[in-house]
Amino acid sequence: MRPGARRTIAIAAILSIALSSLAAAQSQTKRRSGKQEAPPPATPADKRDRVVNAPGTAFNGKAWWQAAATCGGIYFKLGTAYSDAAIRAKVVKPDPAAYASLTKDADGASKTATAFFDAAERFLIADRKVARDEAVMTYDAVASANGDRVKTIDAAVQAATPCPDLYKTCRGAFPQLCNDTTALTN
Repeated sequence: MRPGARRTIAIAAILSIALSSLAAAQSQTKRRSGKQEAPPPATPADKRDRVVNAPGTAFNGKAWWQAAATCGGIYFKLGTAYSDAAIRAKVVKPDPAAYASLTKDADGASKTATAFFDAAERFLIADRKVARDEAVMTYDAVASANGDRVKTIDAAVQAATPCPDLYKTCRGAFPQLCNDTTALTN
């Protein structure tokens, strides 16, 4: 595989999630009239999937790819929120310091999202023996649903709190699948 192909695939996956998130948000806004939002439905268990064994965490008992996709979706949403805020800090209410800080935060969140998406993809390929395109299509729905649950930067930061620990656990148990140190620093 060409050196830039992996990055291109990751960018394409991120863009696909962004577009689906935008469409879902628009349709939910039209349908929602003060209702409480229900959590996304659980994906049926597949016996081929390796499961997170981390009692006391939100991810315990979930398939690794689902947990990674959940965190990837949250970080993707966080990156989008930071980018939106950075644009406002650049154009609407010029604040160079805020723009620089928010842009840095957006880049970090995007890199972390990519690390989690890569892990989800690798787990699906390894456990289910699916092609890369099918793996992306499988985790995309989980990532989008979880990213759509968070509406603000604060909510996304809060939702992402357990994700670095999840990635550390993954690196310890499956270093060949969770091999990006970016997810540990955000």
